[in-house]
Amino acid sequence: MIGVFDSGYGGLTILQGIRALLPQYDYLYLGDNARAPYGPRSFAVVYEYTRQAVMRLFDMGCKLVILGCNTASAKALRTIQQHDLPAAATCAPSHNGLQPWHRVLGVIRPTAEVIGTLTTTGHVGLFATEGTIKSESYQMEIAKLWPALRVTGVACPFWVALVEYGEAQSPGADYFVRKRCDQLMAADPDIDTVLLGCTHYPLLMSKIRQYLPQHVRIVSQGGYVARSLRDYLRRHADMEARLGRGGRCRYLTTEDAQVFAARAQTFLNEEIEPQTIQLP
Repeated sequence: MIGVFDSGYGGLTILQGIRALLPQYDYLYLGDNARAPYGPRSFAVVYEYTRQAVMRLFDMGCKLVILGCNTASAKALRTIQQHDLPAAATCAPSHNGLQPWHRVLGVIRPTAEVIGTLTTTGHVGLFATEGTIKSESYQMEIAKLWPALRVTGVACPFWVALVEYGEAQSPGADYFVRKRCDQLMAADPDIDTVLLGCTHYPLLMSKIRQYLPQHVRIVSQGGYVARSLRDYLRRHADMEARLGRGGRCRYLTTEDAQVFAARAQTFLNEEIEPQTIQLP
């Protein structure tokens, strides 16, 4: 299976984008909803929680795991890739046969790769959680690929809660969305492209569009992550050959399964039957 992990529900937008482009594969989604949100947590805590989730997905049969969470991608991905995967592969029996070809990918790199082709002015805005903004992961990744771009980030407290509690389209959401849009454009009026650096934020798209200048392009991640995964599998035939092709998708949560199923409908527009598990 291809595993998709998120601290909450936002990763469902990533999963949805991937399944739309690559419906033939089998997927396993894990939301650590009982310990969400990850955004305000320290690097050490986010890393440990993410590591636990990744190893569980490997234990359950996933060959490849996508961190469908910007905070986890910012605070945990590099350490897992550089330390945990090599270390675990050398002691495979303790991790249910983990092999060197197991892989973990994030959601920051795919959008960083294309952002330079989407802006005309070279001024890019970023909306993200506090944790992602403080990590400066987007700025660093974009600088590697597009060193001439200027990136201005704004943290958006409450945006995740607005989405998860079904208030994304309520009048009360306008204040919080307009405040951050005004803050971003005041910081750099030359911004012509804004990246939504949190997987929840596409559900606020209509509000964000309302309060940003009409000429500003808004970029969400789902489609870019999906195309990046497709390209990755084309380049890594050994990994692609190991993936199941039943078109199936299962859902796991650390929260109550019924609660997860009800809130997931906001992101998926379909009924699902998740299973509750515990981490670690």
